[in-house]
Amino acid sequence: MTNREAREGTFTSFTVRRVFEMATDVTMPQMGESIAEGTIVRWIKKVGDAVDKDEPLFEISTDKVDAEIPSPAAGVLIEVSVKEGETVPINSVVARIGVAGEKAASAAPPQGDGSSASTHTAEATTNDERVSAAPVPVAAEPAAAMTLADVRRQRSSPVVRKIAKEHGVDFTQLPGTGIAGRVTKKDILSAIENGTAKAPSAGSARSTPAMAPPPAFQPGESVRIEKMGVMRKKIAEHMVMSIRTSPHVYSAYEVDFSRFDQFRKKHKDDYESRGAKLTYTSLIAKATVDTIREFPFTNASIDGESIVFKRDINLGIAVALDQGLLVPVIKNADEKNLLGLSRAVQDLAARARSKKLNPEEVQGGTFTITNPGIFGALFGLPIISQPQVAILGVGSVDKRVVVVDDMIAVRPMCYFTLGYDHRLIDGADAGRFLKRLKDRIQDFDEKDA
Repeated sequence: MTNREAREGTFTSFTVRRVFEMATDVTMPQMGESIAEGTIVRWIKKVGDAVDKDEPLFEISTDKVDAEIPSPAAGVLIEVSVKEGETVPINSVVARIGVAGEKAASAAPPQGDGSSASTHTAEATTNDERVSAAPVPVAAEPAAAMTLADVRRQRSSPVVRKIAKEHGVDFTQLPGTGIAGRVTKKDILSAIENGTAKAPSAGSARSTPAMAPPPAFQPGESVRIEKMGVMRKKIAEHMVMSIRTSPHVYSAYEVDFSRFDQFRKKHKDDYESRGAKLTYTSLIAKATVDTIREFPFTNASIDGESIVFKRDINLGIAVALDQGLLVPVIKNADEKNLLGLSRAVQDLAARARSKKLNPEEVQGGTFTITNPGIFGALFGLPIISQPQVAILGVGSVDKRVVVVDDMIAVRPMCYFTLGYDHRLIDGADAGRFLKRLKDRIQDFDEKDA
């Protein structure tokens, strides 16, 4: 090596080191007190792109919310250290922002490779492409299906696992109050203090394999394989856990929306002038909240052999997204009038679709409303969002021929279905709740707004 080459090498090394010394670290944010990790779903910017401060840089998914993360500084994205689909602990460095005008010293492509799960993986084919699956060997032993204990074990925080280890208890057997039944720090400390925490046993659910489901496809079958996105996996886990937790029962009532329809047509312009859309959803929310006050068992949870009645009515409103479903929560919904609820529904739905929700805005719900009717469904049989005990499904509002006072009439009608946890709510109680809700809607008066 000549002296000139040595000097150039030294200069290059110094330049690279200088670039990174001046760079701003981008870390995985903590999107909530109990969140210990996050998954990079998508890089909005690529290495070499200029970025402004607070401009969306990447999109993450946690067990509570999806969100676009803004850049902490202006400059150039000079390094991406975490690929799409990778999950890392909070505060981990995921990228670096260099000074404007600097070039990236080295760059790894942000897209995931075949070794990591990503939203659109390399192994997934395009939508119009079909592949013939190669024969796959039959496993010698079937894999055990995921149990509730497995879900809770995988979704516990490091703090909970550390406390469980120190006290020699099996936290997977505790009733969790966190999202998807997750055992929180408060749950495990309370169980230890009360003496209800148990030591791990050889006969736990994890040691008893369940029968494996049949294979999803047969060798040689023409299929297209695509990995689940982060949100879809979390929804799947929560739904399976809910079905295993609560014995679901459903009751359905048909409701006349004539009064709602008249009120909406009369006042929708006035509401829009005050910055709110007057929709059936907000009207249903108001009637539901008022009915919940009369039937507190619908606003409760089950804790072992105890019933926990919630004083606050935190109303979840399901919002359908392209990649799944989010349920933003209107906190203290019982303290809002119809105008306030209309504004809250509109705001939360818009921010859910634009991925601007904060983690606390999708947790703490005590009762949920979901509306499959917007897609034309007559009614739905929704699964309860744990640890709640009831969920209201709203069908489409359609004009139907009905009999009113022994006369044939055409009215806007809608089916309501209440899914409820039969451990707490009996059919008669569910019927009383739905009957009162139906009467409140059919007899709706302007003073009720």
